[in-house]
Amino acid sequence: MRRAAIVSPLRTPVGAFGGTLRALPAEELAAVVLKELLNRSGVEPERIEDMVFAQSYANSEAPCIGRWAALHAGLPIEVPGLQTDRRCGGGLQAVVTAAMMVQTGAADVVVAGGVESMSNIEHYTTTMRWGRRSGNVALYDRLDRGRERSQPEWRFGPISGMIETAENVASRYGIGREESDAFAARSHERAAAAWKSGKFASEVVPVEVPQRKADPVLFSQDEGVRADSTAESLSRLAPIMSGGTVTAGNASQQNDAAAACLIVAEDKLGELDLEPLGFLRGWAAVGCDPATMGLGPVPAVAKLFDRTSVSFDDLDLIEVNEAFAGQVLGVVKGWGVKEDEIADRLNVNGSGISLGHPIGATGVRILTTMLHELDRRGGKFALETMCIGGGQGMAALFEGVAA
Repeated sequence: MRRAAIVSPLRTPVGAFGGTLRALPAEELAAVVLKELLNRSGVEPERIEDMVFAQSYANSEAPCIGRWAALHAGLPIEVPGLQTDRRCGGGLQAVVTAAMMVQTGAADVVVAGGVESMSNIEHYTTTMRWGRRSGNVALYDRLDRGRERSQPEWRFGPISGMIETAENVASRYGIGREESDAFAARSHERAAAAWKSGKFASEVVPVEVPQRKADPVLFSQDEGVRADSTAESLSRLAPIMSGGTVTAGNASQQNDAAAACLIVAEDKLGELDLEPLGFLRGWAAVGCDPATMGLGPVPAVAKLFDRTSVSFDDLDLIEVNEAFAGQVLGVVKGWGVKEDEIADRLNVNGSGISLGHPIGATGVRILTTMLHELDRRGGKFALETMCIGGGQGMAALFEGVAA
């Protein structure tokens, strides 16, 4: 089976909820990163055989966003596209799905990406198709509703949302507020340091944001990084649930962003004059209890290590999607490793708490940041893991080219 190479992984800066990127819907963000992917890689658009794009909060403004974004970005009409959703794992699933196309010989060159404009997620109703003779009409917030209905209530009981699942993880492993705030502060510290040192310059695609009565603004830096965050300042925030550990400061943000890369058959790299940044070595997906969805990476990594004969000792970088600080700490304890033993390899440039969590884009955003860092370090193996609402986990092992 052919190896699937990852080429030119790129991302937009991550916008804050209701922030600078609010004016740009998901399809616009996807088109921006697609155009720059073609520009930087130099691949002929006609060589792209499919587009796999993740979006977790899809709607009919841009249906089947992989196809829609391809057309919007000016790709040939012969290039097909699809949309995939595995919630928080959607972006990583897009990469895996594209890789399977390449590995099996179904295609030589595929674009994998993810996008989310959480600022533009709409409200909707389920009761107006056939009209209402009287009474009120409920409008649901798709953002909140998707969290509340992440599992069938008849089987698992009501779960108010992802925050409840994070509190369940913290309770199971005895993770306190102080630990969570310290981890969150470190995430911001690392992300701020990465920006200051110029680490993100090669992976970020600036976005022109139109203004109503002024010239466009060039948006070029992640909007949610708070360099002045400390464990002490975060400790002043009130918990979201009474008596809980999760606050707005130690949980992931809601964001807008897009990310994409080329997945190319190794034996076609020379012909296309492409330099890879890494290869997919293996992956795994599992189900877990929706009430502790944050622990999904624990069985996913066990399954992946069993398949690849790799262990934590072999890893140069480890990424957990940082849905919540307590969730990351719970995953580390579930893995049976000590946090201080992997701290210099775990989320080294920040993640969802600091850089943000634009759901469908996060998996490719993490991959982008991780492979650029792996290349800088001359490392061999990097592990990407995702916890997933509704009770799933994903893990993927990537191999660097500089080792």
